[in-house]
Amino acid sequence: MRHLKAGNRLGVTTAHRRAMMRNMVTSILEIGQITCTLARAKEVRKPLEKMISWAKQGDLHARRQALRFVKSKEAMSQLFEELAERYKDRNGGYSRIIKLGKNRLGDNSEMAIIQLLGSEADQLSDLKSQSGKKKKPQKKESTILKEVSEEVRTESTTPEEQEVDPEKNESDETAETAEVQVETTPDEHEVETKDEIAAEAVPDQSDVEETPEVIEVPEETAPAETKVETEAAVPDEVVPVQNDAKVILEQAVHEEIDSEKKTSD
Repeated sequence: MRHLKAGNRLGVTTAHRRAMMRNMVTSILEIGQITCTLARAKEVRKPLEKMISWAKQGDLHARRQALRFVKSKEAMSQLFEELAERYKDRNGGYSRIIKLGKNRLGDNSEMAIIQLLGSEADQLSDLKSQSGKKKKPQKKESTILKEVSEEVRTESTTPEEQEVDPEKNESDETAETAEVQVETTPDEHEVETKDEIAAEAVPDQSDVEETPEVIEVPEETAPAETKVETEAAVPDEVVPVQNDAKVILEQAVHEEIDSEKKTSD
């Protein structure tokens, strides 16, 4: 009976096999990958993943257990610092075996590469992440189906449904008429500019009217009565040119009246 005889002996003694596994695990932790036979790659996965599990525990006892197997301080620091942080959310499956597809020349054994996931030598993970990001092209919907669906929708809207909402139809009509009126009415700015142009074209009446001739008369000749009447009749806000004209006219009238009286006497 073959009890407690699991695992591949690899054709070597127990001490040789244990030393070989320790060397391979240490090399994988330091470098990230190694090339070996397919049988040895499958066997080295067991102690390698056990070391990473102890590194994830991170306590002193786990460190001592790993130190019994790993043979270098560099591999220990890499194991408990970087790999424990890298695989903290991953439960097993820390390594990958890649078959090379060629056999060794001496004994024709099959060769393979064993590497840690996420290491510098791991290029397949990057390729998978890039290929996973590509979106599948969406199928183009046929235009015929869209046209048929639109026709069905238009046919489904019966005239009864249109009569149900007369207020909506009236509101739509009023909105259209309002838009037409807004389009027909000119802008306020355009009207203002037209008014300004017309005002500039028409000359001022003040410029057209001839200014009356002003005759300077000394104050001594003008009687006092006429001055009082003109001051009382004309307000202060009137232009002084107009006052002088009125005074001259009144003086001329009084002089004619005086001359007539003298002739009559």
